[in-house]
Amino acid sequence: MTLQSVTVDVLDPTPPYEQLRRQLADLVGSGVLAPGDRLPPVRQLAADLGLSPGTVARTYRELEQSGHVRSRRGGGTRVAPRPPATSTPEQALEEAARAYLERARVLGLGPAEAAAALERAILR
Repeated sequence: MTLQSVTVDVLDPTPPYEQLRRQLADLVGSGVLAPGDRLPPVRQLAADLGLSPGTVARTYRELEQSGHVRSRRGGGTRVAPRPPATSTPEQALEEAARAYLERARVLGLGPAEAAAALERAILR
């Protein structure tokens, strides 16, 4: 996953700021975004993702409160020098699986249908 792969799913019941926060925290935790890397300005990321600037600003505030990034007026938002330890890849995958199952539930599908769709995707 790269910063270009960050997306917001309008069908996901998770609020957009939380979807964005989770993806950016994963990028920081996995080392894709290294300490000192600059995140896009709020207005730019909002425009890129079709979100309001307030949504991206909330995401950045939450990431700052959790210690993932630091924001400085005039200096933008950067990955913190020592971001908090995050989940292992296995834990991140399990969290993604839970989000996938929740999305399937919102679409009216059960775990069996979700598993079947995943299996079809693997075989492609």
